[in-house]
Amino acid sequence: MKEKILEIKNNALNEIAKVDNQKALDEIRNKYLSRASELNNLKKGLKDLPAELRPEIGALTNSVSKEIEHLVNQKNEEFYAIELNKKLESEKIDVTLPSTFEPMGKVHPITRTINEITEIFELLGFSLIKNEFSPEVETEKYNFDLLNVPKEHPARDVQDTFYSKLAKNVVLRSQTSNAQVRQMQNSKPPIKIISPGRVYRSESVSARKNNLFHQVEGLYVDKNVAFSDLKGVLNEFIRLYFGASRPTRFRNSFFPFTEPSAEVDVQCIMCGGRGCPTCSNTGWLEILGSGMVDPNVLRAVDIDPEIYSGFAFGMGVERLAMLKYAIDDIRLFFNNDIRFINQF
Repeated sequence: MKEKILEIKNNALNEIAKVDNQKALDEIRNKYLSRASELNNLKKGLKDLPAELRPEIGALTNSVSKEIEHLVNQKNEEFYAIELNKKLESEKIDVTLPSTFEPMGKVHPITRTINEITEIFELLGFSLIKNEFSPEVETEKYNFDLLNVPKEHPARDVQDTFYSKLAKNVVLRSQTSNAQVRQMQNSKPPIKIISPGRVYRSESVSARKNNLFHQVEGLYVDKNVAFSDLKGVLNEFIRLYFGASRPTRFRNSFFPFTEPSAEVDVQCIMCGGRGCPTCSNTGWLEILGSGMVDPNVLRAVDIDPEIYSGFAFGMGVERLAMLKYAIDDIRLFFNNDIRFINQF
């Protein structure tokens, strides 16, 4: 039996040495190592041998089995390495080749403008208001009452403001000033914040107006805040936003929540002040409203107007974007025309 085992070993080693593909190797593994192999059958016949021969023959069959298995596994790893190298060679990538262009999304001009305005005012020391202070669905108390807007004011009419039918005195906010009121209620001066967001007005949609648009409002409350501070901040904003010094003018106006109030114009971007259809031949374009915070607004949020003063301003984002990028129709911002968006 010993000679038979050694013969099986020599045959197996010779076949393994000559094998050149995985399929043939699998056949050798099955031939010499499976349950039905000749070597395994010899192991089963150990019980029929004399007791003194069993240890020697048993050790020999186990040794031969392990050697054959080791060589088969070694050959298997060689074949695997060869196949892997072939695959890597065929699938290799030349990283020096130019990449394939993948189209990317564009930042919407409204988002771009809000981000730019926010960055400028942050440079001027203003902080962005918290989201929880700036709800779009608001009560009349925060949208009108605390902003010194009287009950009979035309802005409170259903022709100007969207009222909810689900609850009494609930509106879609008509300005982001509600965020300023909530900020003043929840903090002590000094307060220096901006509040960007969507606002809603019951207006007919046209090239110049929409019933949904975006605002950025600002508020600064502290001791000894003067109108000159307001002018300095807004003039610096205009310089930074339009990229160069541009003539401005402050015109008297009226807003219920500021006194005195002013509207701010810049020299027409289109004609340089000479007069054109865009500026109605005046040479000026209105960009925002502003003024000193009315003492009644400060009292309503428990800030003493004898100690503190402040200024506020509000600007339409679409208006500023239209002026900067020479856009003549506000509806272009909302039509989702990819040809328009791709220009930005």
